[in-house]
Amino acid sequence: MKENAAITALAALAQAQRLRIFRALVGAGPRGLTPGTLSAMLDVPASTLSFHLKELLHAGLVSQERDGRNLLYRPSIDQMNGLVDYLTAHCCHGEPCERGVTKRRNTC
Repeated sequence: MKENAAITALAALAQAQRLRIFRALVGAGPRGLTPGTLSAMLDVPASTLSFHLKELLHAGLVSQERDGRNLLYRPSIDQMNGLVDYLTAHCCHGEPCERGVTKRRNTC
């Protein structure tokens, strides 16, 4: 991941509603969620949700797919893992970490 992409992703997640939305989508995994389901789950008005989903899409953290009459939003697990890898790439300068930091990979 390039620095600009990391900054965009972190900026998108640096807002409470967007972080909640992204975490809900990660919880749903590859099956994703519709805006109606997200709105009901998180008690977020549809117009507000739409705005936040657009920002997460722009950051590449979620994908959007039409499923008949509905839109389906899914987390971009590869992008999320890329961000985590970017943030931890220079952890302890290659030395073993005292706190036992391990790389955890999410695979869905």
